[in-house]
Amino acid sequence: MLAPVNTPVPAQLLRTGLADQIREFIVEGISSGRWEPGERIVERRIATELGVSQGPVREALRQLEAQRLIESLPNRGARVRAFTEQDLAEIFPVRAGLERTAAELGMARIAGCLDALEERNRQLSEAARGDDLHEQMRLSIAFHREIVEAAGNRLLFSVWEGLGIELWTTLSLRLHHTEIYSKSAEHAELIEAFRRRDPQAPQLLHDHVMNYAP
Repeated sequence: MLAPVNTPVPAQLLRTGLADQIREFIVEGISSGRWEPGERIVERRIATELGVSQGPVREALRQLEAQRLIESLPNRGARVRAFTEQDLAEIFPVRAGLERTAAELGMARIAGCLDALEERNRQLSEAARGDDLHEQMRLSIAFHREIVEAAGNRLLFSVWEGLGIELWTTLSLRLHHTEIYSKSAEHAELIEAFRRRDPQAPQLLHDHVMNYAP
């Protein structure tokens, strides 16, 4: 992950996966409100800020356009899309379906990472007590990432990551005031379902994700 805005950026970024790193940097900027819907994202400025050529920035913008996070208009460059209720209504069923599949594929492996899930959930409860919404969101997504990674399916994980989970969760929170603090209790129920290797656990996970949807 690239350094956040307002912190020093290394003079030379790692060459491996450079476009992916730049993509994550831009997604973080959209999530944090640095770039608002409709605002231009200037390729040259990003390249200068990060000390890279414009080629990987251009590739990152192409990836973001494919993910429907930005749009490129003739003679107007790249802009952050004006996200709609329909966008949210479409993204969460896809995410929920991927996570249900991950749970089905990785049930045995998930049972081996329950300690990690419990620690994530403990940290989430602590962040909720401190009313730190950004940290709650980060830890909640980290909880789900543990489950998806446990499936051991690289393609599934890549598609899940490519959805831009952080950004869509942020948008859901902004538009619908989702009570993310309550997710800790639901996570605890999921952990117990995985501990029992309950065959309903994948569906419970699916339904849990859909609670973020409008």
